[in-house]
Amino acid sequence: MLKRAGISLLVGAALLAPAAAVAGPALVFEPYNGTVFYAEDPDALWFPASLAKLMTAYVAFKAIRAGEVKPDTKVVCSQKAVKQAPTKLGLPVGGEITLEVALRVIIVKSANDVSMMIAETVGGSEEAFVQRMNDEARRLGMTRTKFANPNGLPDERQVTTARDLAKLARAIIIEFPEYADYFTQTRLQVGKQVLRTHNGLLISFPGADGMKTGFICDSGFNVVASATREGRKLVAVVLGERSVASRRDRAVVLLENAYKRYFWKSLFGTSLDGLAVQASLADGPVHLRDDVCGAKPSPKRKKGTTAKGTAKLQGLDADIAASRSSSASASSQSAN
Repeated sequence: MLKRAGISLLVGAALLAPAAAVAGPALVFEPYNGTVFYAEDPDALWFPASLAKLMTAYVAFKAIRAGEVKPDTKVVCSQKAVKQAPTKLGLPVGGEITLEVALRVIIVKSANDVSMMIAETVGGSEEAFVQRMNDEARRLGMTRTKFANPNGLPDERQVTTARDLAKLARAIIIEFPEYADYFTQTRLQVGKQVLRTHNGLLISFPGADGMKTGFICDSGFNVVASATREGRKLVAVVLGERSVASRRDRAVVLLENAYKRYFWKSLFGTSLDGLAVQASLADGPVHLRDDVCGAKPSPKRKKGTTAKGTAKLQGLDADIAASRSSSASASSQSAN
């Protein structure tokens, strides 16, 4: 009997091994006291993709509180904003919306053009705004994070970790509770457009109340997901999943297990700052392009095509992978 049980355990472990081998970083924590319920490679460098927009929102929230701008401040679409790769709201040059609407758009729609509009309005320029993003990252103790743009589009310099994203999520939740409804919103109408959330957990997971999804080919499918049940709030960070469905499923498993262990971990768990470093400081970010979007053919630049034009095409990765993921998982959601 014991021998049979031992064989069963070995077989079970073997079946689980492949899934564990391809799993990306993950972390589940309680934001108010910082207790960590589960962590896997929390310090591995990763491309944030549209999770960078969490910092864009955070900087804008601080600017509003400081009186630099107001929720009804006009955010104008520039030529630079128009040139951002999808996903976009698609305003013409000179088109405008209020800052409040713009913030809701980048959270619900993950619009890259609107993120640039916010950066130029709040910071005066993209460069000045990105500097503010990095200043806030340092202040929050996001020691392995570097921002290079306000929307998360591909840039080798732009990296973060699950632990650092947890610190950012915690800061938003604790410092700016008045904006909680921005993250719970599942649809938003702007003019004649009806925008729907990319965060399927808000619809399918009981208690889900935010926060943001992200995707580029090199990062895989990322999410920072919050939920509240019986007054207990938890946040899961999931990076590097291979599809919308697996991103959602892993976040669900992590949150459900954390709720089951809530009291025990609350007594004996460690904190975000107390969690031991679990990655070499010399390691660079993982590139998942081949796994998620398929091998990219060697670029054959057409006559007259510039390096800038090639970079813009790379920004379309999200749309390509969204189509593939939708076909594979029978999901109608966008991948961003």
